[in-house]
Amino acid sequence: MTNIKIAFFDIDGTLIDMNKKCISEKMLETLIRLKENNIVICIATGRSPVSLPKFAGVEFDAHLTFNGSYCFNKEHVIFSNPISQKDVKTIIRNAASINRPVSVATKTRLAANGKDEDLTEYYSFAKLELEIAEDFEAVACEDVYQIMMGCRENEYCTVLQDVDNARITAWWDRAVDIIPANGGKGTGIEKVLEYYHFTKEEAIAFGDGNNDMEMLQAVGWGVAMENASEGLKQAADDICGHVADDGIYYYCMEHGLI
Repeated sequence: MTNIKIAFFDIDGTLIDMNKKCISEKMLETLIRLKENNIVICIATGRSPVSLPKFAGVEFDAHLTFNGSYCFNKEHVIFSNPISQKDVKTIIRNAASINRPVSVATKTRLAANGKDEDLTEYYSFAKLELEIAEDFEAVACEDVYQIMMGCRENEYCTVLQDVDNARITAWWDRAVDIIPANGGKGTGIEKVLEYYHFTKEEAIAFGDGNNDMEMLQAVGWGVAMENASEGLKQAADDICGHVADDGIYYYCMEHGLI
């Protein structure tokens, strides 16, 4: 694995233990040592730019946010792919028909038109408090990169009824991220690899949820966490240890990346 030049990491369940809700010292050491070895490190997450975690002593080279719909580094916006306004309005209307509030995400705001238990807990994973936005309608008219809502699988068809170019991606069974149909972490990774002039074979990625499926397939070596969904494990090239046991640290050690 001596040809790896770039590494992509999901956050929740991959970099951060969902139970402890913090990054471990060994994971911090892993990120720092990867950078010291001239490996570009990137976050690839469903979170928005305003809810990205800050890790002491670590500066990521690039961020793939909204499941790859908005990718950037310190110098440039690498890829911008908002949901069409028609689809935004349709999704909000469909959600209301089943009494589900939604949160729309622009690159600078998260704005909700209500709250329920599922959406509130979904926010809490990013250590955010859900508040109803008085200017929700105005925010929803801006470039919306992702819509979040509490949702079970049996509600998916209703949410996407008459929606032309958006789709659901999910890593939790009680909520969804709705993104452009031509988006996803895989698309974001392709744009970032093109930006840095790296090949797919020079990239590795780590993830744990079903929304990481395309990410693992977009790189030369896709690694699922031991705590990953069974579907992701089956799609992965390899499996590392559990996030609670610093699986990425030991995997990188064993394969000479750090």
